[in-house]
Amino acid sequence: MLLNKAMTPTRRTFFHTLAGAAALPRFASALAASTGDDGYWQAVRRQFAFAEDKVPMNAANLCPSPRAVGERVAELTRDIDADCSFQNRAKFAQLTEDARAKVAEMMGVSADEIALVRNTSESNNIINNGLPLAAGDEVVIWEQNHPTNNVAWDVRARRFGIVVKRVKTPADPQSVDDLIEPFRKALGPKTKVLSLTHASNTTGVKLPVQQLIEIGHAKGLHVHVDGAQSWGALHVNLRELGCDSYSASGHKWFVGPKEVGLLYVKASKIDKIWPVEVAPGWGDTADTVLVGARKLESMGQRDDAALAGVGATADFHKTTGGARIEQHMVSLAQRLKEGLAEAGVKLTTPMKPELSAGVCIMEVPAANRQALMDGLYLEHGIAGSTAGGLRLCPHMYNTTEHVDRAVAGVKALRKYWS
Repeated sequence: MLLNKAMTPTRRTFFHTLAGAAALPRFASALAASTGDDGYWQAVRRQFAFAEDKVPMNAANLCPSPRAVGERVAELTRDIDADCSFQNRAKFAQLTEDARAKVAEMMGVSADEIALVRNTSESNNIINNGLPLAAGDEVVIWEQNHPTNNVAWDVRARRFGIVVKRVKTPADPQSVDDLIEPFRKALGPKTKVLSLTHASNTTGVKLPVQQLIEIGHAKGLHVHVDGAQSWGALHVNLRELGCDSYSASGHKWFVGPKEVGLLYVKASKIDKIWPVEVAPGWGDTADTVLVGARKLESMGQRDDAALAGVGATADFHKTTGGARIEQHMVSLAQRLKEGLAEAGVKLTTPMKPELSAGVCIMEVPAANRQALMDGLYLEHGIAGSTAGGLRLCPHMYNTTEHVDRAVAGVKALRKYWS
């Protein structure tokens, strides 16, 4: 039987039926009813489905999504599976634009400067391959950059003859100046690009990127920032930060859907960057009809539900409070570092908050890292990583009890690191 027009659900009535759409107002009410700082963060923790014997503490790699996001993505996926017609899917164009606008607001920039790509790796490679550079041009990078903002430059150098210069910073920096001076000395007359990582995923060191951006701009450089360890963790305003481009992943500290990432390109720089993929949606000629940074996300079929879920995630951050999330994360990270140091652990990550963010790494012999990580998970219910040693990254969904349990677990597993 064919449905008549009166029986066909409209976009408005469809979204009124979504259970996921009601999750965020319930969360906002729970925060309003919470008592004290501990009650506030307990309310946040309850928005995440993990069990207390499987506590995630590896936000540098992958975060769980809150219920409001997971339910929204699941319901929209079911909607597509129930009717994958062009007519039904037409609504996702606006949902993607809504998500873009919310991310732009969160980051303090315009929607036209935001491309919703797949992850940080893709964002970094778009900048790497899209910037116009000639043989002999120099790119200065941090030796602690992620491989997609490090090795990827070496690959381009091998193909096109550009020069890559790596900057080594002190293993135990004591001040912001310790991190700035090596970059200042590395920049020369042939330097065209300064490509940085906001916070290292293998040491936990946080660069003073705003100062480095200012130094780079004084020399006329394009400054790119890999924000994989800062988007959703630190309260970042890209307009104030001043970088020319910025990359990040939705599945890390942003606690968003998988395989959705962020690429910001300053409006004045968009025309200078070439896309690395051109797919249907670009247009019928080489002259792009896409507005702004959207030209960098022409990738063919995407996960429409996940793209819409980015908007729900931005709403979740706005409801929780970006500055409050950063304060909580920094507090937990500091508690973790101090607890580990008191236990006799040698930290790779600086103790000072101004030199680090949420990535906390302790030194462990390479041969023992897997055993320590497994013991902490199986015996103490804390999930970490072996990146750089033992890596633990507390986030908004973690509590002081989780951090104290992690410290106690490391103490109990002393044979693997002492």
